[in-house]
Amino acid sequence: MKPNVLLCLVTAGLLFSGPSRATQLITEEEAKLPPPKGAVAVDQRGIMRGPKVEFVSPGGSASSPLRLVLKFQSYGGAKIDPDSVKVIFLRTPNVDLTSRVRPFVQADGINMQDAELPPGEYTVRVDIKDSDGRPGTTIFTLKVAPK
Repeated sequence: MKPNVLLCLVTAGLLFSGPSRATQLITEEEAKLPPPKGAVAVDQRGIMRGPKVEFVSPGGSASSPLRLVLKFQSYGGAKIDPDSVKVIFLRTPNVDLTSRVRPFVQADGINMQDAELPPGEYTVRVDIKDSDGRPGTTIFTLKVAPK
């Protein structure tokens, strides 16, 4: 193939590949579900040896698509079990987001570069386990600003 033809094909491929799509984390329909009834409880009393889930970003209100980052930390030589990660959007009924987040889960956390959500506030729970079977959980609120 001549160099000019090859250059044209590569350029055309770049032009027509389209914008990269963000990953839909919460749909419009799911966002309209009613919030959970009553308080959302997390039992964190006593000395915890289970893994820790830390919500890193976005800090404060962000516009969509946003970068969703959580860090996992294990203790006592145990390792995080990436297959144990569960991500739940707390609504009535709850919405399991695990399959949407799964490609972005690693042993040290979740790093989702382009999470797409409609404007609003969303309470999310993340559950993990370590290699010793000890659970860890966190609940956080994502605040998505209107575009």
